Amino acid sequence: MFRFDLIEEHGGHEEVVLCTNKEANLKAIIAIHNTTLGPALGGTRMWKYNNDEEALIDVLRLSKGMTYKAAAAGLNLGGGKAVIIGDPKKDKTEALFRAFGRYIETLNGRYFTAEDVGTDVHDMEFINMETRFVTGIDAAHGGSGDPSPFTAHGVYMGIKASIKEKLKVESLKGIRVAVQGIGNVGRHLVEYLTKDKAIVTITDTDNEKLDKVATMFGAKIVAPDEIYSVDCDIFAPCALGAVVNDETINKFKCPIIAGGANNVLKESRHGEMLKKKGILYAPDFVINAGGLMNVYVELEGYSRERAFNMTKTIYTNLLNVFTTSKNEDITTNIAAERVAEARIAKIGKIKQSHLGRSTRNFNTLKVDGR
Repeated sequence: MFRFDLIEEHGGHEEVVLCTNKEANLKAIIAIHNTTLGPALGGTRMWKYNNDEEALIDVLRLSKGMTYKAAAAGLNLGGGKAVIIGDPKKDKTEALFRAFGRYIETLNGRYFTAEDVGTDVHDMEFINMETRFVTGIDAAHGGSGDPSPFTAHGVYMGIKASIKEKLKVESLKGIRVAVQGIGNVGRHLVEYLTKDKAIVTITDTDNEKLDKVATMFGAKIVAPDEIYSVDCDIFAPCALGAVVNDETINKFKCPIIAGGANNVLKESRHGEMLKKKGILYAPDFVINAGGLMNVYVELEGYSRERAFNMTKTIYTNLLNVFTTSKNEDITTNIAAERVAEARIAKIGKIKQSHLGRSTRNFNTLKVDGR
């Protein structure tokens, strides 16, 4: 399963940890991509992967995305991610998450985890029994709780920036939004959108959730394979990634793609294809940084009000990416990467400069002491 060529292909990670515990039925991977700006932080995803290689590729892509997400958001964090291979509906146990928590503890603060697809605050509490390097635990235990409302609020702010850029309007009233996936993030996003009088279409594989959200917020339901071709102003992917691909790209009938999912583009070249079609893409790691901002505030000393205020900066962050894209005549996904890479490079040089001075000072003292 373990392939060094995959690590090189997906960004040259600092560290990849394979986690196994037969008694707890644990098979997991922790990937630390880059810690230039600070300790790596990223959620733990639990998913029934088709094979081990698929899980490895997913964690490598997700952890790299977290590096860019933290950098573009202006946070002093690096990028990391973890995946647990298993069915989140059947395989969760206290023993599994506590065994996984012991692996996190061995990294001694290089990686902080949080909830992600397939995990929740209760799972984080089991991990927290074995390590302090976990965020997003329940408020009753001193944490910030579910980060999804903050992720959704950040996506909402990003959508507002996108309609200003592409449609030259400020209000969401009458704007048609097709939301793919109404899990925690998608449901909260639908709430924000309908409060602003947007016209919302939704889809999900969970019919019970669909009916509930449609009833609560007056949204229209379509089948999962129909969401790509909905005639709308904004397609908002809020489920799994790679939904912009060779099969779907010609189905879109929208001028904007902006949602909460990670790794929305299956390949970077799909960003160029969207640009040629005149579709504005809000890069995922910029628009969905709200949850990361929330747990970052938790590390500093939690304030819910401060966390929500921080998610508002996603509006400006996205407008800056759009400006870079236009000025340099590049796709928005490449523009976002350049913004993030520039910050990492700048801080990296400063750190290296200080390290060099510290080494020289140490050597001078050593010589003077002879």
